[in-house]
Parts: sequence; C-alpha cells; structure tokens
Amino acid sequence: MPTSAKKLRVMVAKPGLDGHDRGAKVIARGLKDAGMEVIYLGLRLTPEQIAEAAIQEDVDVIGLSCLSGAHMALFPKVVELVRKKGGKDILVIGGGIIPKKDVPKLKEAGIAYVFGPGTPISEISKFIEANVQEVKQ
Repeated sequence: MPTSAKKLRVMVAKPGLDGHDRGAKVIARGLKDAGMEVIYLGLRLTPEQIAEAAIQEDVDVIGLSCLSGAHMALFPKVVELVRKKGGKDILVIGGGIIPKKDVPKLKEAGIAYVFGPGTPISEISKFIEANVQEVKQ
C-alpha cells in the first residue's frame, strides 16, 4: 500500500457469548503489523453493538470471529444491521471454527469470505486489500 494512501480501517469483533479471543487478537495484531488501522472491540458483543460501532468508526472492514457455533445467526445479523445503518460499502469477513457446509450460506448472507484456523495473516490482508479496493471503486 502506498504511503500516501489512507490506511484501511478494520474492526475485529467477537459476537455472541464466545469467550475465546486469542485468535481474534492474533488477527488484529497481524493486520496492524500489515499497515492497517485496527479497532478490536472485544468479547460478547451483540450484532447491534458491532454494527453501531462500525458505522461510528467509519470502518472499511468488519472481521467477525466465532468459535461457539452461533455464526449462522450472528454473522448474517451483523451484515443486515450494518447495511440498514448505511454501511453498504463495508466489507464483512468471518473466521473461526465454521463448518465448510455453512460457508455458502454465510456468503449468501453477505459475508465476503470465511477464513479458517491457521490461515496466514498475509492471505487475510491481501484479501482485504484486494476486496476493499473493489468495493470502494
């Protein structure tokens, strides 16, 4: 990313009652090290809290993490609320322990990509850079 370019603003959040955030913190730090501005919201958030924060913080990307199995309810709800609040150009990605059979349904619901455990940070940052540029143009 050129130095004159605006840093991409990425928000990382843990919706629902999932209390395991080590992976989300690793991703947040890795994206920061890749030159992005990262806002880590923390644990046990409602979709409403995440959507509101995304709009208030004017983020380019929302990264959702779920290990509890509630991704099918929580991820689509976040997308729905963000879009209703005017975040039409915010890229929403997900990660965590997500069964492969759920990925097509999540994509239909507006999750641009689902990253599994062990995905290299470089792969995530490249995806974000390529797809935020696509959305913003």
